[in-house]
Amino acid sequence: MEEFKKSTDKRHLSVDFSIKATWLAISKMYNLLGSNYDITHSTGFVLLNIDKDHGTPATKIAPLMGMEARSLTRMLKTMEEKGFIERVADPGDRRKVIIKLTELGQRKREMSKQTVKVFLNRVYSVITQEELEVFFGVMDKIHDVINDPENGMLEEIKERLEDMGITEDNAH
Repeated sequence: MEEFKKSTDKRHLSVDFSIKATWLAISKMYNLLGSNYDITHSTGFVLLNIDKDHGTPATKIAPLMGMEARSLTRMLKTMEEKGFIERVADPGDRRKVIIKLTELGQRKREMSKQTVKVFLNRVYSVITQEELEVFFGVMDKIHDVINDPENGMLEEIKERLEDMGITEDNAH
């Protein structure tokens, strides 16, 4: 496969650089906006993934967000300490825990929701429907490349590194 020509614009050097830089800018914006309301980007994201009326099983939240369970556990503990959530035993299965929003958590969730809505409206005001469709199509394809176990990407990377004399054993 032919490699792309390098751009002189650093933001366009690689897809992963552009995605990461944009994601960091979005995260920084949300953190800046939330700092006066005792809410972080990550906390807002968790709150938006908890069903506001019935709560959400703790085991379902991490996969919804693409997070590791360990990271989410620490975040839920902090959110519980701040009074945003409470853990309630599932009435149908006492072994399971439902994460429910407290009254304060409901307010923080609504703040997060409104922040996201304003941001998305701003984005949608400068991007056409066709551009959005192309964007989401490209993002889906990138996601597929990453998650396709049949594409041999990891093997190709290992081969390139081995050709350079770098192995898992000597990379430390």
